[in-house]
Amino acid sequence: MHSKASLALGIGIMLLSAWAAISAWAWPWKAALFPLATAIPVFCLAAAEVLWVLFGSTPKSESMDFRLSDHLPQKETLRRTAVAAGWIIGFLLGILLLGFPVAVPLFVLLYLKLQGQERWLFSVIFTFVVWGIFYGLFIQLLTLPFPAGWIQTWIGLG
Repeated sequence: MHSKASLALGIGIMLLSAWAAISAWAWPWKAALFPLATAIPVFCLAAAEVLWVLFGSTPKSESMDFRLSDHLPQKETLRRTAVAAGWIIGFLLGILLLGFPVAVPLFVLLYLKLQGQERWLFSVIFTFVVWGIFYGLFIQLLTLPFPAGWIQTWIGLG
């Protein structure tokens, strides 16, 4: 069952990412950069999964990583799912209220400190690195205009 599902998913992802790359190829370079930068690696990873399913050796029993969390109590599984959904919703709300350039580093810092329980020094340094890459790539290099968040608009900064 695992092999059939992995094969079907891999082929589906290959088709979708190939379509995205082919569609974006005709766009202006600046518009096509992000879809191409994501679709091509996704296609390659999906192709590797398909080749692994077709030609790789698989053990008789189902692998441990495919079991997900069925070995945990249902209450713990639901708690972990709720926590993950909460972080995703919080990030989306941060983008909406604060805008991307503020929400990305804030999310990284909060996630590392609260969820990852990392030390302050690591969290701050890693946040600055992520912010620098984000700022350098999307704002300076690609000059992408990010809309202001609602709070920035309300106080007149947007």
